[in-house]
Amino acid sequence: MVPIMADLQLTDDVPPVADDGVWLACIECGETFAPFDAIRYTCDDCDGLLEVRYDDLPTFDEFEGSGVWRYNAALPFEEGVTLPEGDTPLHEMPRLKDDIGVDALRVKHEGMNPTGSFKDRGMTVGVRVAQEVGVDRLACASTGNTSAALAAYGARGGMETLVLLPAGKVAAGKIAQASLHRARILEVDGNFDQCLDIVQDLAARGEAYLLNSLNPFRLEGQKTIGLEIMEEFYADNGEYPDRIVLPVGNAGNTAALYKCFRELVKAGAITEDQVPKLTGVQAEGAAPMVEAIENGYEDTRRWEDVETRATAIRIGNPVNAPKALPGIRETGGTAVAVSDEEITAAQRDIAGEGVGVEPASAASIAGLRKLRREGEVDSDESVVCLTTGHLLKDPEAAAEAGNEPEPVANSTEAVLDLIEEPSSVTDTVRRQVSKATDAPLVPALVAGGLGVAYLYRKFLSKK
Repeated sequence: MVPIMADLQLTDDVPPVADDGVWLACIECGETFAPFDAIRYTCDDCDGLLEVRYDDLPTFDEFEGSGVWRYNAALPFEEGVTLPEGDTPLHEMPRLKDDIGVDALRVKHEGMNPTGSFKDRGMTVGVRVAQEVGVDRLACASTGNTSAALAAYGARGGMETLVLLPAGKVAAGKIAQASLHRARILEVDGNFDQCLDIVQDLAARGEAYLLNSLNPFRLEGQKTIGLEIMEEFYADNGEYPDRIVLPVGNAGNTAALYKCFRELVKAGAITEDQVPKLTGVQAEGAAPMVEAIENGYEDTRRWEDVETRATAIRIGNPVNAPKALPGIRETGGTAVAVSDEEITAAQRDIAGEGVGVEPASAASIAGLRKLRREGEVDSDESVVCLTTGHLLKDPEAAAEAGNEPEPVANSTEAVLDLIEEPSSVTDTVRRQVSKATDAPLVPALVAGGLGVAYLYRKFLSKK
């Protein structure tokens, strides 16, 4: 029996607290609040999560312009603090589509936002709300991308920014962004979830305005991912995708996409049977959402110890699980955990189509491949995979996953001698490693293939 969780039913009743048709509603007890009269992140009465609600939900015909603010009819403001963001590409993946074995495959590359991740969509709305409620210090806990986005949008809005990061656990590229945008960076001796505990405490004391995805306005910007996917996919294919596969960390995107689809159904823009199946992917070392789905839990259980090379989803306590779990269940989706080796193989696969993403992003392709192999995804399905961050967010991981430079003498003849044979051998090794990730004896084959590649490269360097 599927557990009953939060009440996410949209209502026609507009409460007296609504401000220009916008209000906040608790998904647990149903209490409603004015959107901007006070700073709040959760319900005053029961501490449940809040959702932004509207009295007038638009259809696709009401959108105009480009980027996130094309969808201002579905957002709290006409325009936010913008760089601008959104309008990211929906890439075709012809070779991957055939290799995985689905009817259609597209990749929504959120790494093409201004700071290189989907977080910009949430910040353009969230920082605008911060201005509306009159705060001057913004704060977040982060695995990297949130800090980069918040620092950039805080700078754009002329506001002080404070970010808490788990020491030694954030990719250098992301720290560099936050640093350059003049955020104050505090490295905490703990993991992301412990950083978030501290930031929530600071927010509760009135020391800063919290802009993690616990903030309901963050998710309003992120739901525009779903609006773009639906519009773009329909324009190209004459139908909506059957399934959207996405990496899951704090589960904000899963919650935001489900809200997007609920609003579209309520507005009459799509029917319930046109809602894509939401399918979440986590790393095996940080998979509380997968655990909840597989065991039918009403909520996630906090994982105190999490580890994965996909740093952006190294989260053990997804705060948006009460919104996201119903989204997966009610759309007929599922959740799956993949190994770090499968994530790296998928990162290479996507790069083979010319698209560069950070490891956490590649989890969506790794998860789709695994679900297709297990028969959970059918061959006739049309699928959109969400990739959440750019390749250069984690250049060290990219370098480890890619080809190593080969030393060569300073002459054309030396270059010609080197390129005559090795490329074919290297390609053969790479193909064998790629096949190994789908074979039963994965660890041995991967280790063997990588070992051969390593020894071969050492031989070349000595030669």
